[in-house]
Amino acid sequence: MIIKKYTLDNLAQLVDHTNLHADASNEDMIKLCDEAKKYHFKMVAINQVQSKICHEQLKDTDIDVGAAISFPLGQTTIESKLFDTKNAIENGANEIDYVINITELKNKNYDYIEKEMSEMVAICRKNSVLIKVIFENTYLTNEEITTVAQIAKKVKPDFIKTSTGFGPSGAKVEDVKLMKSVVGDDVLVKAAGGIRNSDDFIAMISAGADRIGTSSGIKIIEALKQRMKDDDVDSIKIGR
Repeated sequence: MIIKKYTLDNLAQLVDHTNLHADASNEDMIKLCDEAKKYHFKMVAINQVQSKICHEQLKDTDIDVGAAISFPLGQTTIESKLFDTKNAIENGANEIDYVINITELKNKNYDYIEKEMSEMVAICRKNSVLIKVIFENTYLTNEEITTVAQIAKKVKPDFIKTSTGFGPSGAKVEDVKLMKSVVGDDVLVKAAGGIRNSDDFIAMISAGADRIGTSSGIKIIEALKQRMKDDDVDSIKIGR
């Protein structure tokens, strides 16, 4: 196990500050971006259609705009996903989180999953945009999680991600460990869905996650800030 020290800013930089609600207004997006600037989160995670407004709010910062593609079901064609990805990038997104075609995975059409991932990675690489592949583990067996992770190890997206947060369950420590055990250092892991407190946040990092998607980022960072104050330290040690 390696023990690493994380300052409060290091921890905030692991957060994808999230608002993916269907009824989110422009005012909600502005608030989300303002919060991201205040806490110095890594990225705002939003629906594709809100890429432009968030880009305008964050263009003079180092905070990324993360557009969700084929979200939350993943049940669109490769061509549709590529079109939406290109459109999101044109509107200012510089991170892409897309959901795999779970039906084709269940059909054991692994060539399709690899083709989809390869083409999505290619368009993001061409545009110097970071890409995350959402598995939606709640619907998958450990064997299926392993299979998609093996494909990712070959194709090499930037991240593989546990969940959308809209399924019956979200991130699980054991899933993060499994995904990381397959991809090793070749691909990073993002945990998302149901991570609402500082203990769960730290548990996901310890399990191998390098990014955390959550709508509770402010609550989590404030709790960690208080913990550091109470312990009179300027960093938190996390083993992984």
